[in-house]
Amino acid sequence: MSYELIAAKREEMGTGASRRLRHAGKLPGVVYGGETTAESVVLEHNPVYYALKEEAFHSGILTLVIDGKKEAVLLRDFQMHPYKQQVLHIDFQRVDLTAPMHVRVPLHFVNADASPAVKVQGAKITHVLNDVDVRALPNQIPHFIEVDLSAIEAGASVHLSDLKVPAGVEITQLARGDNSTVAQAVVPRGVAEAAAAAEEGQAAAE
Repeated sequence: MSYELIAAKREEMGTGASRRLRHAGKLPGVVYGGETTAESVVLEHNPVYYALKEEAFHSGILTLVIDGKKEAVLLRDFQMHPYKQQVLHIDFQRVDLTAPMHVRVPLHFVNADASPAVKVQGAKITHVLNDVDVRALPNQIPHFIEVDLSAIEAGASVHLSDLKVPAGVEITQLARGDNSTVAQAVVPRGVAEAAAAAEEGQAAAE
């Protein structure tokens, strides 16, 4: 999914100016990075507020149109009001589409209920990681990486090396030799004890 946000250069600075912008339904922000100096901008609040609810907005390349000029950017930070449904400020980083970059990508866990661990062995799936840092060209960065749990057995784990990533995408931890656990199938104590007791009973009967 692609996103295009309309912005304008921000002329007035300071806390008072920001407050007036917010009262008018606007959102102050900043764009930085690249060979250009940081630039203060203002956007319409509501399109950004609703876009922030979508996962792809947080990891995908966005198009920011500042006074008619398009720039490829990545969402880097935003601040929410402590109790109102309001974004207070947003930060974007300029992106060079020809240079690899690092970004955190969410993990989507699928097919846990169909796995032997859950379906037959009474295990619970624990998510150890919820996202991973990847390195890739901006246009090759996936919105998410799928973790297929359909074959996991009780007591087993899924590691970073088990993940399938698109061509051109590198998991940075793996590149450093860190094959961390992504998810594991843990048998609850009560289930394990019941299974052990059943085995002992069967052995005694034999």
